Amino acid sequence: MRISSGVKGFDGLVNNGIPKGDTILLSGPAGSGKKIFGLQFLYYAAEKQHGIYISFEDEINEIKKITIDLNMDTKKLEKENKLRLLRYDPYKLEDLLEVIENQIREISAERIVIDSASILGIFIKDAADLRRQLTQMNRVLKKNDCTAIILSETDGTNISRFGIEEFVSDGVILLHNALIQDEYRRGISVIKMRFTDHSKHIHPYKISSQGFIVFPNDKFSLR
Repeated sequence: MRISSGVKGFDGLVNNGIPKGDTILLSGPAGSGKKIFGLQFLYYAAEKQHGIYISFEDEINEIKKITIDLNMDTKKLEKENKLRLLRYDPYKLEDLLEVIENQIREISAERIVIDSASILGIFIKDAADLRRQLTQMNRVLKKNDCTAIILSETDGTNISRFGIEEFVSDGVILLHNALIQDEYRRGISVIKMRFTDHSKHIHPYKISSQGFIVFPNDKFSLR
């Protein structure tokens, strides 16, 4: 079964949707629109598939500013327990998995966004421990039949910040912000997607008041 990403134009790159129950890594440089992609993934499905956005860094009022700019009425969904926007202190990692599971069960959530693996890596300095934490988180999400997007910052040349995140994910989406002929251009590519005949090209996208929009019929080279 596949579910919509909530991002206009993206589903055409992944055989009409993300595999339900998978954990997807969304990597990209600062300002590339990762949060917007994640919020759309939750918001446009929340009436039927409840969702949770967990932030390890940004305060919730900062996340809500983004939703306001995108004309998302999150207040109604939050009141109806169809959407939750949570700020979690990364210093309390020992309770993280329990908190995630409790939140999932409280609102019967089916979609989760984790923001971000990069912040977890700052507090979990050992690579083996970070991989273990991400693997355990993935198990909790799968046990509860959740489809998840984990955000990760990159410097624009690697797939992820620590080189670990992609190995504990079922799919990887990479955002690019490349300088081409004196102009910065945004592109999105699917590095892997389990059981999916996905696009092998980089496709342009834009971010506006209408949100994150992908142009699946167009492509460009980073060279």
